[in-house]
Amino acid sequence: MTQKSALRIGITGGMGCGKSIVSRIFHTLGIPVYDADSRAKWLMNHDPVLKDKIREAFGEESYSEDGSFNRNYITTYVFRDEEKVKQMNSLVHPQVGIDYKNWQQEYAASPYTLREAALLFEANVYKDLDAVIVVTAPLELRIQRILQRDPHRTEADTRSIIAKQMPEDEKARRADHLIKNDETKLIIPQVLELHALFTKRYLDS
Repeated sequence: MTQKSALRIGITGGMGCGKSIVSRIFHTLGIPVYDADSRAKWLMNHDPVLKDKIREAFGEESYSEDGSFNRNYITTYVFRDEEKVKQMNSLVHPQVGIDYKNWQQEYAASPYTLREAALLFEANVYKDLDAVIVVTAPLELRIQRILQRDPHRTEADTRSIIAKQMPEDEKARRADHLIKNDETKLIIPQVLELHALFTKRYLDS
């Protein structure tokens, strides 16, 4: 008998919406979570193929003498230029995709897995998933959370970053499922409802 494959569920949301908190709740239920943003950082430091491509595209200064990713240089040279950001993403996202597929194979016995990523729609990752959860929260609440979490940021900087992201209503429109993290509705019951839904979908497949 052929073993079923775990459902591939994506989870995303705008900066400060709380998607990482929601992911941790799923994780406490025993669901494996792939943090695409953290894995991208790891790959940029450890994947030799990706490191060579980044050096070729952005110069030897992209890495320090000890071989670690030179974030200060990249922040100054790349992240302030929209075209260079697109170029960097075009190098990193395919390697993350390969890494995710390898990771996913390790959890075939799970009813489903979560892929947490900020750019799930922007990078067209959602096309390879079985469903997408979008976590939403009001803009002012998101800004308040970000400023508490990242005291080095100013409100103006935060609003500027959010303005460059896909609008939250557009993400919500594309979602298969929504979780509202607006402090008027408890998160855990929403997660439990989706957990039951995905588990049943897996068992019925």
